[in-house]
Amino acid sequence: MKRLPAKPDLGHLKKQAKQLLAELRGGEAEALVHLRAFLPAAAGKPDAGITAMGLRLHDAQSCLAREYGFASWSELAGFVSLRSAHADDPASVLLHWLSLVYSGDIAGSMNRAQPVVAARWLAEHPEQVEGDPYLACAVGDLNALRHATAHDPQWLNRPGGPLQLPPLVAVTHSGLLRLPAFRLRLHACAHELLAAGADPNQSVGSRWPPASLQSPSVDDRLSALYGAAGQNHDPALTQMLLAAGADPNDRESLYHALESQECTRLLLDAGARVSGTNALYRVLDLDDLPALQLLLTHGADPNEVGAGGEWGHPLLWAIRRRRSSEHIAALLQAGTDPAACMADGTDAATLAWRMGLPAVAALLGAPDATPGRTPAERFVAACANADEVQARQLQALHPELPAALPESQLRMLPELAAQGCGPAVRCMVHLGWPIAVRGGDWDASALNQAVFRGDAELARFLLEHGAQWTEQHGFGDNCCGTLSWASCNTPDADAEGAPQDWVGCAQALVAHGMPAARPDPADPDCVLIGGQRSRFGDEVTDFLLEAGASR
Repeated sequence: MKRLPAKPDLGHLKKQAKQLLAELRGGEAEALVHLRAFLPAAAGKPDAGITAMGLRLHDAQSCLAREYGFASWSELAGFVSLRSAHADDPASVLLHWLSLVYSGDIAGSMNRAQPVVAARWLAEHPEQVEGDPYLACAVGDLNALRHATAHDPQWLNRPGGPLQLPPLVAVTHSGLLRLPAFRLRLHACAHELLAAGADPNQSVGSRWPPASLQSPSVDDRLSALYGAAGQNHDPALTQMLLAAGADPNDRESLYHALESQECTRLLLDAGARVSGTNALYRVLDLDDLPALQLLLTHGADPNEVGAGGEWGHPLLWAIRRRRSSEHIAALLQAGTDPAACMADGTDAATLAWRMGLPAVAALLGAPDATPGRTPAERFVAACANADEVQARQLQALHPELPAALPESQLRMLPELAAQGCGPAVRCMVHLGWPIAVRGGDWDASALNQAVFRGDAELARFLLEHGAQWTEQHGFGDNCCGTLSWASCNTPDADAEGAPQDWVGCAQALVAHGMPAARPDPADPDCVLIGGQRSRFGDEVTDFLLEAGASR
């Protein structure tokens, strides 16, 4: 494993990754050997096979990170940032390190925990946590906890340490629980604290912006149980807390535990109520049929009004998320109202047709031959199913379509774009759909939705057919802003089929009029586009600067 210097330079590492990529594209043998040795996707491949992979900057960065012993570039970058802070401002290092141990809602930022980076730093600097029992809670130092309790039993339920956390919260929210080397140690600490009298319902106010470490939220409380079940998805710790009397109805744990079926079951068996948590809607977002069935068998109300506005009924939400017939059948069996309607009276079966779900529509009692379906509804359904032949036949009989459609039907274009239904979107555009119509969760155009998903092919198609990069969305920005947020935060990273080609999206936007970028003299991590400062992912930034330099 290659060693980092005492004060590494992330900019220099970025240049190394770019150089590796350039050498690969130049056919240099050493680059091929390097990639074969450190990039898992290239392992065992012949030179021609590696060349044919079409590797990009993020692959070169991943290769370089692994050479230094990190699983990803983000981990390497996090460690470099920590080491640089240690060299430049040692007083700030502890809080910086804690922002890697804990997620932003505890640490007061918008970050995700990076326990691997935190553990590697701790191995180099074990003295960092010495002398503070609250830091001992973060790392699982059982002897330090026992010493603190013997000296001052009252500390067990008193917030303290740099993050002002009660001890049990400090243990259960520690991201180090996800690492085998720390898990049992942290379990032992939680057991010790509970046995000594720590309240299993300890909690803190969320520090997620606009709240902060200095001004936590008064209303949004984060319990120790939420750390165990909702953040770290740790069944053993979840069971320990529940057995000690932790309240499963803390408004957060069940919703966030849904990604762990075992933690979800433990909470439900302990009496967690589904109603009022939005968990039923969340599980439909996750597309997890067994978890949906689990919630329904534990009393979830299949007709619970949710926060989805006009879509705020479980059946309507399931259709909006284009869930399977099996999902709909589970809701129907549990007693969902098949006649649930939108505010304008549109029923669930009609919505299923509009979302390109004929099997769901049939399950709801609306086969294709249902009397009363208007030509407009049949036209929308044909488009949603990407049946351009039928749609054109209907348009020939009704040339006012799609222009005469009401907004509720026109919004199907961005709704389907948000769900990745490229063929349906193309069909709609071919048939003359207003391309800038806005809809979806964040009131965005189809182009914004495509860029958000990193669907470069669909973004290019929309731009070629009249979409504009200046199209706005509900957060008051345009497609450039969408590209900025998405390329930095990689949304839908765990969503099946999410393309995530934000460089391709940038290429399409620039080719269709988005202004060139130039370096920002005030911030090397940003660029200026039309005089406005923006931050993008590394690959997107490089492309935008290269495009700007060539103009």
